[in-house]
Amino acid sequence: MTDMAATDILRAERLAGQALAASPRSPLAHSAKGQVLRAQGRPKEAIPEYETALTSDHNWVNAYNALGYCKLYTGTIDGVIPLVEQAIHLSPRDPEIGNCYFRIGQVHMVQSRTDEAIVWFEKARSVNPRHPQYHAYLASAYALKGETERATVELVEARRLSGDDRYSSIARLKAAAIYFGVPEALALFEITFFAGLRKAGVPEE
Repeated sequence: MTDMAATDILRAERLAGQALAASPRSPLAHSAKGQVLRAQGRPKEAIPEYETALTSDHNWVNAYNALGYCKLYTGTIDGVIPLVEQAIHLSPRDPEIGNCYFRIGQVHMVQSRTDEAIVWFEKARSVNPRHPQYHAYLASAYALKGETERATVELVEARRLSGDDRYSSIARLKAAAIYFGVPEALALFEITFFAGLRKAGVPEE
């Protein structure tokens, strides 16, 4: 959501470092550092930052969902849903609740529980129908179930809402989404999410 992502991330990295130097026990500072590491495609390194934030403040809602994100994209999926469920429990009316629903759906998808994944992706979409990623994952899940027409509708919507052409091909999506550069994440999503998108009609190149 910026034309200067690299510059902004470098500035965020510097500011997070300054915050940690000034307040090494601050959950906000550790959470900010974790956000920077996520943006840099370094989820393994972000995990201890979020864990430190939660040690200092067990009610730090965003850290639960972010930690779940990092565990998912490093292949440590067993602990993801409990973390996200805790975020929902602490803030059931959170403006970002759609991301929590979506994260649970992702776990079900990579574990080949497609019906359960669809339930959670649909919940995420109902909260924020303008989020292209929710539609893309629904397109994949519907296609995996053989529901071609529904998959096509969702794929068209994902492409319409996206600010770029990432959903025009598998190669472009992998290049645009930094977390697919993490081998553990790519291995999980290759046989589920990307397989579904191929069935939905997304070309390789």
